[in-house]
Amino acid sequence: MSPDLTFWAVAVLAVFIVALSKSGLVGSLGLVGVPLLSLVIPARDAAGMMLPLLLVMDAIAIWTYRKDADWRILRIMLPGAFVGTIIGWVLWSFVSDAMVLLFVGILTLLFILDALLPLRKKLEGLPPSRPWGTFWGGAAGFTSFISHTGGPPFQIYVLPQKLSPVIFSGTTAFFFAIVNTAKLVPYFFLGQLNVANLERAAILAPLAIAGVILGVFLVRRISVKRFYQLTYWLVFLLSLKLIYDGAVGVFFTSPVA
Repeated sequence: MSPDLTFWAVAVLAVFIVALSKSGLVGSLGLVGVPLLSLVIPARDAAGMMLPLLLVMDAIAIWTYRKDADWRILRIMLPGAFVGTIIGWVLWSFVSDAMVLLFVGILTLLFILDALLPLRKKLEGLPPSRPWGTFWGGAAGFTSFISHTGGPPFQIYVLPQKLSPVIFSGTTAFFFAIVNTAKLVPYFFLGQLNVANLERAAILAPLAIAGVILGVFLVRRISVKRFYQLTYWLVFLLSLKLIYDGAVGVFFTSPVA
């Protein structure tokens, strides 16, 4: 397969998966977009190409779920997310993509293990903690800025609240729409929104729109029990993938001379 065909095949798969995640159906899968694209283009270019597409998906998602967000959770998490975004901007040149993947993967695996313990069951349904939500909002803002992998930190705080699938999806949509919009100015000054990335994003935009619409159709027809079973399993599997990719990049990839 030629390099161009390989790129477009991977890009179509990555964008469609991320689009489905934007609907809330398989939210944890959204973080595979940049790692997948990193197979065919540099990771920083992958992040730059994805941001305009994410904003297109966000616009559809927030319109769809415009009455369904839990603003109590958003008011707790968003201030931390803005701080995390600024930290990501400051550390952009010092933190590698592999470091972020490893960090997110370990955090996510710990979250899944914690969810299996009796303590987590006792905490479910309690009012959200503001300090805890600010911390995880900051982690989501930071990891989202570096590689669009803010889903796991966000879910660590929100999943135990046991929202309905529609409210969970709406809260996720508004959170990341706001965070992604805040990333536009830093990405512009870092050179991530270059002409090549914008052209690729424009070509893939119709696919992004179709994926979100399909996901919204499905999320309104899935049971709460199946929704959370699917989400937890996907988060677990993706945590292992992130740890593997991050560890390979941090410990086993030789620096380029």
